[in-house]
Amino acid sequence: MKKMIFLLIVASAVGYFFLSKKGKVIKNVAMSYIISPNYVNKEGITLSTRVLIPEGFTRVNYPEGSFQKYIQDYTLLPFQAKIINYDGNEYMYQSGHIGILDIPVPSNGLQQCADALIRIRAEYLWDTHQKDKIGFNFTSGHYCSWLQYAEGYRPKINGSKVVFQKTAQANHSKAQFYKYLDLIYMYAGTQSLYDELSTVHTIDAIEVGDMLINPGSPGHVVLIADIATNAEGKKLFILAQGNTPAQSVHILKNLNNSGISPWYELELDAYLEIPTYYFNKTQFIRFKDL
Repeated sequence: MKKMIFLLIVASAVGYFFLSKKGKVIKNVAMSYIISPNYVNKEGITLSTRVLIPEGFTRVNYPEGSFQKYIQDYTLLPFQAKIINYDGNEYMYQSGHIGILDIPVPSNGLQQCADALIRIRAEYLWDTHQKDKIGFNFTSGHYCSWLQYAEGYRPKINGSKVVFQKTAQANHSKAQFYKYLDLIYMYAGTQSLYDELSTVHTIDAIEVGDMLINPGSPGHVVLIADIATNAEGKKLFILAQGNTPAQSVHILKNLNNSGISPWYELELDAYLEIPTYYFNKTQFIRFKDL
């Protein structure tokens, strides 16, 4: 009898744990090892060709040259590619993604979750000859532009005070551009993005390139990488993220709904679980000039 009571107590404790938020994340990590996504083309070499569309839905199309199209057509590594940390080692968890974006991970460890999305946006502006629009706020609120940096101006930081002074020769090279991004990674993050960028107020208004964000230290941010809609106006979303430690940018599975994975249904201000993380409140922001 005592043994039965003990087993009931243990079972109740385990059940309570898996009903908790942290318990759900751990449970879903475990489930990901046995759940296979239904809408994945292993031969696809871009984001839009890797991810298949559920029946009755249509992928949202964007103009050539747009940031949204740039993301949908982003090149992926082969299907079996693993998430690699900045130190060259494999990330400990490899069962929460269906694709790796072809973005190198710097060995300095700086390119974490917000930084990875900053890089995607900055490289798009570079590649489309919009270098005058490359610029991001530090967490202090001070704006740091690529063109200013390329002309040799560097921040002099004293606590929350920042002054830019010309202390280097002008250099507009691609190598210098990545040094600029390293500076942004050091002084920007989820909080600065949230403070700087505009809010997307409805699910209907969300577009590819928008971001789901939990600002703070630590916070987290993921990219809306694709969208599909049906005749009733229902939307499904693909999410991609960098992470901490700095690692490969990857497309996420939906561990809570294997029937539509890797697609997600999203609600404003709702609780949401993704592999290895959960948002207590979903809120969305948008890069400038979109």
